Amino acid sequence: MSADTNARPAASATPPAGIEAATPSPRTSGPLTTSIRAPRERRRRSTPRLLVTALVLTLVAIGATFLLDPYRNYQFALIAATFCATAGLTLLIGLTGQLSLGHAALMAAGGYGYALTANALTDAGVDGVPRFVVSLAAAAAASALLGLLLGLAAARLKGPYLSGVTLVLVIALPAFTSVFSGVFRGDQGVQIAYDGVPEVLRRIIAVEQWQAWVAILVAAVFVTWLAALRNGRAGLRMRAVRDDETAARLQGVRAGRVKVLAFTASSVTAGAGGAVLCFVTQSVSPGAYTLAFSLLLLVAVVIGGLGSLLGAFLGSIVIVMLPWLIQTATGALDLSADAAQRLTGNLPVLVFGVLLIVVTAAWPGGIRATLPKRLFSRRFRGPPAAPAAGPDAAVAADSDLEPRTDSAAEPIPTTTER
Repeated sequence: MSADTNARPAASATPPAGIEAATPSPRTSGPLTTSIRAPRERRRRSTPRLLVTALVLTLVAIGATFLLDPYRNYQFALIAATFCATAGLTLLIGLTGQLSLGHAALMAAGGYGYALTANALTDAGVDGVPRFVVSLAAAAAASALLGLLLGLAAARLKGPYLSGVTLVLVIALPAFTSVFSGVFRGDQGVQIAYDGVPEVLRRIIAVEQWQAWVAILVAAVFVTWLAALRNGRAGLRMRAVRDDETAARLQGVRAGRVKVLAFTASSVTAGAGGAVLCFVTQSVSPGAYTLAFSLLLLVAVVIGGLGSLLGAFLGSIVIVMLPWLIQTATGALDLSADAAQRLTGNLPVLVFGVLLIVVTAAWPGGIRATLPKRLFSRRFRGPPAAPAAGPDAAVAADSDLEPRTDSAAEPIPTTTER
């Protein structure tokens, strides 16, 4: 009995074969650390490529303004402003699965923030580029604050409840401006001072071309920031929350924070788009940001390709140019004034509805899905990386300029697999 009792501690002190191999190694070394570091190195390599690509595309867009007449440059500026909003919306829906029906209200917040700040700076004697930069920052801050509040609600709401909250913003916008008419001027809106072409460029370009330049530069800055955010760690966590929120939480991803970040980032770009629209039109009013316009932004994202920045740009072109094409075609017909007015008001809605049905049925991935995949995948995709572990293991990092349009994600390893 005593011999057996004395032998037990000795037996327990000697671990069985294989236990040492199962003991987890420190995070400072081993294959686990290597797999975590690999996507980070891949993102570091893709960042300079992203910046160079954004610079080249910006220069090409600015050069294209010399080939357009003043009205086409004005439309180009509208497309760039709309692109800011649709880029943020496609990131919100495509990466996190959160549906927003009130992005027009976020654009209005940016527009009012820009207009009120610009008027205050004008009264203080500040004009030119400093006034624009400070007003743009104020617009982004105002829309970011509203987006933060929506993100806090999104962290607790899902599905139709979240859509209903965002929908209320657009519906309540006219009433809100009427109640505080001393600041927002009610239905008349807020007018701003005229922003002309700088002295250095007045002999080279016209006002419309200058407005197009400003819109292109603002869109380039904010959309490039969105692309970098999507390609980084935040984008991985957004995809993880979208695909399986429970599994993402098990991996240490805080879903609430991810949703708040997505809404805030999307709101910042929408506010920048509203500021650009205010800069181009020299005014902001609630009548420009209606429920119909908010739904058009959603249509642009779906038609272009959900989750794709290029698709958001293509969708912005469609919703800006298609009404003009319909109006031009209607004006060419020999119709009475009453019939022409009815067609101009109702025909674009019908065309958008039919186009949405056709694109959804024929190309579920939108217009972006019809383009050759090799044109973008090989150009911006880096070398394959080892599978990651830990909080960033939800999805493989995509370093191409355009995000994945499908909802499939790589499986998240469970606790036992780790």
